[in-house]
Amino acid sequence: MDYLSLLYTVLSRGLDIYSTLIIVYILMSWFPGAYQSKFGQILSTICEPYLNFFRRFIPPIGMINFSGIVALIVLNLAKSGLFSLFQLIARIIS
Repeated sequence: MDYLSLLYTVLSRGLDIYSTLIIVYILMSWFPGAYQSKFGQILSTICEPYLNFFRRFIPPIGMINFSGIVALIVLNLAKSGLFSLFQLIARIIS
């Protein structure tokens, strides 16, 4: 049971870290040239594949792109689903 808890904690923290990276990447759009920096390029490599999936389905409205918000909501839902899944597994094992 301790391994199950450890696995949940690692996966949950991973989703938290990825969400934070996406927030930082989205906020970088407010600063000119931030995406061209080395840090911006690294974040682009990490975040763009996930964000591009949502950009295909959610077009920008005017100058505002809501795909990042939807991507964060989906990550949050995945984290909630992960919690529910691990609770179910813990009940089955017990």
